[in-house]
Amino acid sequence: MSDTATHIDEHDHHGPEQGRGVMGFIKRWLFTTNHKDIGTLYLCLALFSFFLAGGMALLIRAELFEPGHRFLDPNFFNQMTTMHGLIMLFGVVMPAFTGMANWQIPLMIGAPDMALPRLNNWSFWLLPFAFVMLGSTMFQSGGGPNFGWTMYAPLSTKFAPPSTDFMIFSIHMMGLSSIMGSINIIATIMNMRAPGMSLMKMPMFVWTWLITAVLLIAIMPVLAGAVTMMLADRHFGTSFFEAAGGGDPVLFQHIFWFFGHPEVYVLVLPAFGVISEIIPTFSRKPLFGYHFMVYATVSIALLSFIVWVHHMFTTGVPLGAELFFMYTTMLISVPTGIKVFNWVSTMFKGSMTFETPMLFAVAFVFLFTIGGFTGLMLALVPADYQYQDTYFVVGHFHYVLVPGVIFALFAATYYWIPKWTGHMYSECIGKWHFWLSVISVNIAFFPMHFLGLAGMPRRIPDYALQFTNFNMISSVGAFIFGFSQLLFLYNVIRTIKHGKKATDRVWEGAHGLEWTLSSPPPYHSFTTPPVIH
Repeated sequence: MSDTATHIDEHDHHGPEQGRGVMGFIKRWLFTTNHKDIGTLYLCLALFSFFLAGGMALLIRAELFEPGHRFLDPNFFNQMTTMHGLIMLFGVVMPAFTGMANWQIPLMIGAPDMALPRLNNWSFWLLPFAFVMLGSTMFQSGGGPNFGWTMYAPLSTKFAPPSTDFMIFSIHMMGLSSIMGSINIIATIMNMRAPGMSLMKMPMFVWTWLITAVLLIAIMPVLAGAVTMMLADRHFGTSFFEAAGGGDPVLFQHIFWFFGHPEVYVLVLPAFGVISEIIPTFSRKPLFGYHFMVYATVSIALLSFIVWVHHMFTTGVPLGAELFFMYTTMLISVPTGIKVFNWVSTMFKGSMTFETPMLFAVAFVFLFTIGGFTGLMLALVPADYQYQDTYFVVGHFHYVLVPGVIFALFAATYYWIPKWTGHMYSECIGKWHFWLSVISVNIAFFPMHFLGLAGMPRRIPDYALQFTNFNMISSVGAFIFGFSQLLFLYNVIRTIKHGKKATDRVWEGAHGLEWTLSSPPPYHSFTTPPVIH
């Protein structure tokens, strides 16, 4: 009997036996349907893509270090800006948060696994193939896509390289993966919660992911429609976006941004969820205004569908439309402001300690808010005429995406990795990683606002002499930021291999079902569902 028990324990820990040796290892990871394994695969893909797309960003910044010199071919520079954007969005942020959702949602709601495990496996394995297809464009004749990640027609239809078709199909595959992953997450959250866990008792991270999944199902078909119309314009003689044939290039922008703006919230809502888990833990207080947080998240999701034209104020849309979208854009800042207020109120009079996850979470609140304010400046139509297509916009969205979303990913990794691996990370390396990142990210992106105000356009490989100083500062900051991430990589690998043993409830202030399980959790999380009172 005891032998059987030991065997079951081992089996529980290592997953199903698929044979020995290399083939056994490949089969174990290729055919896995376990939420933790698939979560780990997503996170590994995101980590690899992060360094790949980060390398592209450093090439861009090396070219922009000073005017006049040709470090990169201008066409290659444009390919780098396109690929950097696409891979960072679809290959880093989305897979990383999906990996965390796969790991955490069953643990947080007391489920044994995800609702649709085979679908889960398929949604992941579509991605590597999609990215290989996207990457292959760089090695084809005419080079990779060179029209920026927003793929505006006619640059992407009439004047684009032949490899664009490969990019279109890879986007279809990524979209399919996102839709199936979302269906799985919604099915899991709606059907597999522990007895007694009503919707209003769910952790904030689960809530934000539920709403994100709904958004994804709503918008991914729109993107699929846009890229299919691009394909038709390129090969089948249609004129959706061709003015000479009765189409309209601005129509592409409308369809793209109808996907694109909710997509921004797809990236940032899970980050809000993570921060709403971390700040209460290290403030040792429950989250202030939980109900309002839920309502704010829902209202952000609803409003995100009616703000898209703020990307297009200078395209000649009617004045009435400009006014409407200006007001809705300002309106969307209200629920975001509620969130920031609630995070700050949670910290107020809490007995706070500043471990690495908390440091990243606090930096998130401050720097994300700066990104929010510059967004409000861009929402003003008359002002936007000045800012449109300048580095001010680049500064704005990088403040939201890097110190916002990427910092939330770091915070979540440091927060949960002891639970995932059973080992503690090195706090000293974590703090070094934080301070180098937070200082360099501001050196990299803050000067961009000044460059934009002075009129430096985006997406150019060369520029006028007066912009040199700020660009130099920006490039230095970018390189420090890029190389600081090697500390993060080292810390993660070190934690997995030989970090100190972690306790079950890793953090003193942590509350929630995931902290009731062992560290690392058993292969099937909750075989008997916990009862919530």
